[in-house]
Amino acid sequence: MIGIAEMSEIGAEVREKTDALDAAGNTTAAIGKGFAIGSAALVSLALYGAFITRGTEAEKNKIMTTSITDAYIIGSLLIGSMLPYAFSAMTMKSVGSAAQEMVAEVRRQFRDPAIRDGTKEPDYESCIRVSTAASLKEMIAPGVLVIMSPIVMGVVFHPLMVAGMLPGALLSGIQLAISMSNTGGAWDNTKKYIETGKIVDSEGKPKGKGSDEHKAAVIGDTVGDPLKDTSGPSLNILVKLMAIISLVFAGAFSKTAWLNGILEIST
Repeated sequence: MIGIAEMSEIGAEVREKTDALDAAGNTTAAIGKGFAIGSAALVSLALYGAFITRGTEAEKNKIMTTSITDAYIIGSLLIGSMLPYAFSAMTMKSVGSAAQEMVAEVRRQFRDPAIRDGTKEPDYESCIRVSTAASLKEMIAPGVLVIMSPIVMGVVFHPLMVAGMLPGALLSGIQLAISMSNTGGAWDNTKKYIETGKIVDSEGKPKGKGSDEHKAAVIGDTVGDPLKDTSGPSLNILVKLMAIISLVFAGAFSKTAWLNGILEIST
């Protein structure tokens, strides 16, 4: 909406209205994402309970305990709590890499004299191809992290390690997702608030675009957009997908657990 208003060169009064609507939308979206995050937490908790039930009833390599005092539980709990942060860092970097590729493509087209003087239409399809290819390529590594973490823990070590890793990822991921959704929206709205000119200096002059405050807010918004639109919502998938994979492969975990004999994790 804001982009359409800018490209069509509509008056400033329309831009003020679109900014206000976008700010309201950011707040509404943050509230809605809270419900989605809560739903993901409950679903993951239910799947975790089902996984524990299957693990305790297994004929081999049973989950004998889920006590926090168990060394393997607390160790895998710490590993699980770090996964959402690693996943978020990877998705944030992916957004930056995709943006750089798009900037490079736009610069390449603007170097064409025919595009600069308006006699030739820009190649919009090439920009779409760059965005699509980047979205697929950059999500491979985060996807592998989410899918392989419980499989490696269960197949190589023991289902007990998965029983510790899942609640760690759940607690850390839900907290991080809530924080990202609200923080990203707040940064975006901060930039818009400064652009309204309602912040003034000691002499009563408004600090709008071009001020140090606005420059800082632009940097914050650059970080806030991938926080609220990429990493935050993706964490819902992380906690649910890890729990689903663990439940699906619970039988395989009980039959493998290759290092259980060496480490004596559980009988």
